[in-house]
Amino acid sequence: MATALQHSDLLDADLLLPALVALAGTEGTPSPETRRLILDHLRDSLRTGRAEIRRRFDAGARGAETVAANALLIDRLLCAIFEFTSASVYPVGVRTAGEHLAVAAVGGYGRSELAPSSDIDLLFLIPHKQTPRVEQIIEYVLYLLWDCGLKVGHATRSLGDCVRLSRADVTIRTSMLEARYLVGDEDLFEGLIDRFHNEVTKDTGPRFVEDKLAERDARHQRMGDSRYVLEPNIKDGKGGLRDLQTLFWIARDLYGAKSIDDLVDHGVLTAGEAAKFAKAQNFLWTVRCHLHYLTNRGEDRLTFDLQEEISRRLAYKDHAGARGVERFMKHYYLIAKEVGDLTRIFCAALEAEHRRPFRFTLPAWGMFRREIDGFELEGGRLTLKTEAELKADPVKLIRLFHTAQAHDLDIHPNALRFVTRNLRLVDGIRDDAEANRLFVEIMTSAKAPEIALKRLNEAGVMGRFVPDFGRVVAQMQYDMYHVFTVDEHTIIALGILAAIEEGRFADEMPAASEAIHQIASRKALYVAVLLHDIAKGRGGNHSELGADIALRLCPRLGLNAEETETVSWLVRHHLVLSGTAFHRDINEAQTIRDLVETVQSIERLRLLLVLTVADIRAVGPDVWNAWKAALIRDLYFAAAEALAGGFQTDGREVRTKAAQQALAQSLAEWSEGDIEAHLARGYASYWLSLDAATHARHAEFVRKSEAGGDPLNVDVRIDSRRAASEITIYTSDHPGLFSQIAGAMALSGANIVDAKIFTMTNGMALDVFWIQDATGKAFTRPARIAQLKKNIERTLTGRIYPARELAKRPALTSRTSIFTVEPRVLIDNSASRTHSVVEVNGRDRPGLLYDVTRAMTELGLQISSAHITTYGERAVDVFYVKDAFGMQVSHEVKLGQIRADLLAALTDRTEDAKADAKDTKADAGDSVDAGE
Repeated sequence: MATALQHSDLLDADLLLPALVALAGTEGTPSPETRRLILDHLRDSLRTGRAEIRRRFDAGARGAETVAANALLIDRLLCAIFEFTSASVYPVGVRTAGEHLAVAAVGGYGRSELAPSSDIDLLFLIPHKQTPRVEQIIEYVLYLLWDCGLKVGHATRSLGDCVRLSRADVTIRTSMLEARYLVGDEDLFEGLIDRFHNEVTKDTGPRFVEDKLAERDARHQRMGDSRYVLEPNIKDGKGGLRDLQTLFWIARDLYGAKSIDDLVDHGVLTAGEAAKFAKAQNFLWTVRCHLHYLTNRGEDRLTFDLQEEISRRLAYKDHAGARGVERFMKHYYLIAKEVGDLTRIFCAALEAEHRRPFRFTLPAWGMFRREIDGFELEGGRLTLKTEAELKADPVKLIRLFHTAQAHDLDIHPNALRFVTRNLRLVDGIRDDAEANRLFVEIMTSAKAPEIALKRLNEAGVMGRFVPDFGRVVAQMQYDMYHVFTVDEHTIIALGILAAIEEGRFADEMPAASEAIHQIASRKALYVAVLLHDIAKGRGGNHSELGADIALRLCPRLGLNAEETETVSWLVRHHLVLSGTAFHRDINEAQTIRDLVETVQSIERLRLLLVLTVADIRAVGPDVWNAWKAALIRDLYFAAAEALAGGFQTDGREVRTKAAQQALAQSLAEWSEGDIEAHLARGYASYWLSLDAATHARHAEFVRKSEAGGDPLNVDVRIDSRRAASEITIYTSDHPGLFSQIAGAMALSGANIVDAKIFTMTNGMALDVFWIQDATGKAFTRPARIAQLKKNIERTLTGRIYPARELAKRPALTSRTSIFTVEPRVLIDNSASRTHSVVEVNGRDRPGLLYDVTRAMTELGLQISSAHITTYGERAVDVFYVKDAFGMQVSHEVKLGQIRADLLAALTDRTEDAKADAKDTKADAGDSVDAGE
């Protein structure tokens, strides 16, 4: 591990100890005043040493040097404290056999690796039972360390305790492996090391290896089991420092290795692999030191707000298509991947020496077959005899993974080691027809393509075989929406695609699960998923750039001209279906016309549907939800009906009449007069925007509301298909009603995901909102629904004012506030024949929708529908609006004013709050509650 550096100017123990003795004088146990002087001197020495280490780190010292310097500083401090305590505070003439005491460093400190805010783990070693004097010395030492502000973990154990506990507990055994003598009785410590070797580690190495690898796997599961998460744990995450330490623990236990060089001497790693080990460790230590210094605590999670600052400190610059922080994180992921490579190499070396496959189970039939498709079978895993096989037949670099997938076999670490060492051979088989056939078969296989592709990617073969894919390996996107790197997301999407085809998502994605078995272009679909994000990080429109890559790459992969054109089209338009579903009114005829004009065939619509749901589902575990599923499904069926010739071509008046007649037939118990009165309440837009079942519910709701005579009526219905609460409000219409309701919902912790706004002929508003909570689920608890209704009523009656209440709340947590989303306002008069479609983009925050809709009210705009979508920290809200005369907004001056006012609303709500506060007074008895 890292070599301790001889920093004589950090803290000189030879000077510190006499200073402590001089301060104590001859008074024996120091008085409280003397102890304060001693403590002040210790604190000053520690502070000076730490400041020097920090100065060197900020000046460019490496992480490995920094953690070694921190350990050395504590060594010198602790040794001086111990010697002072033993000789001056509790002196003794002749020690008894039971009063021998040694102090050892364990844990990371035992490896001479101490991050700036890490705990200091100590072992106080005694021969047998603890004596009163030894107890006093330990207590005095610990209290001085604690009072210096150090976080100290400690254990006091006898030689027998250490041996017994190490046998029973793998964690204690691991700490004993790293034990390093600090001060005290060195013979006692050496006696422990001898007994530990003879009674614990001797002949138990393989079991310890299995225990440590199992422990590592369990840790990976807790941390998400992926090295490509966007906020990785630098210490415990997959590919982090703990993985390197696990390898070293194993090497120390098996070989007694004390450094990386020892691993080379034992033939476990080559010199080049040892250099990679040291490089990865140093990078991770450097990042971890930055984390601790920036947060002033033992922070090991590389969160978004810290990534950007660390990338700046490490001098990562913005390049075309990639920000500096993205380049830094790509470097981190590549290092994490290299740690995985080293793990495989290490395990292969262990098996070669110990002839024992760690943690793997031998298939029953594997005992009787020793060769499969030109590969050997060893311990139930495919392997190669020598590296020469790859040089003689480089296509085996692909066939190895193809055969493993076909026969449900694992790949031997030794074979993967050969692959990693011979990646340059991939360059010569990119245009080989057989290699490309095998690669496409791996990707389109019904046998777990995700696992096989992850193996290919982890081994470095995939990025080398498809260089365009290699450019997105470890490519992160610096936002709160994307959970995985681009390559990981793509492979997960291919796995989801296979699962859809297998029928595992039939309940969650019924339309896609049916459509995938109706398509004729299966191979094209899989290749399109592979390529849909392949041009990310290049600058420009990644869909268009990716479509061009598809035209060049698909023929190499064996696709014919028709399949190539289909893949290119899918990549170019892979965001069209979701963009239309989430950002347009899918009940508008023009929306369906525009989509159909783009798609043009039912085959392409089916392909686009399946690609879209696989893509969204692969973004992250919480991104796909019932609301998005319902929107995409409804749009798909509407477009499919239009493509099949079922698009409604009847005039607006005819369709309005048909909707009214359907409602009249469902109101069999109503009198003819009541039916006519209700039908007269709705304008054509109302009858054309909702289905018959909703019209029937509204009719009953309005009838009951009119009979009750209440000025405000609220109905709540749980829409389980969309996982949303449908809130219907019937009240007197007035300018700003939508904005007020949006404000009340924001105060209640509700997120509006869709809205339909109707003014009836009697001057009443019939507004429908679909809302979810912060977790993307419907409001279902009665107490929360009651609070929502209460906040709406108090807002509409002027008893609370959303602008002022929202201004009191923090806009975003500090972790997300570091993201910059450029505010943008787009106005489109071609997306609808009757409305102007206004799209606003900005950084999401509580009350954003209220601010935007309030600005629209002040602009004199009438909102007919709203479609609200968030992508992590970015909000994309779309409104169908008309001007005060019920027309599209077309005048350039007015359009310019709309853009300017909405941009202001996206960035500032302070003035609105001040305006409300100036001329309104809240009821002192009213408080705002977001509910339970």
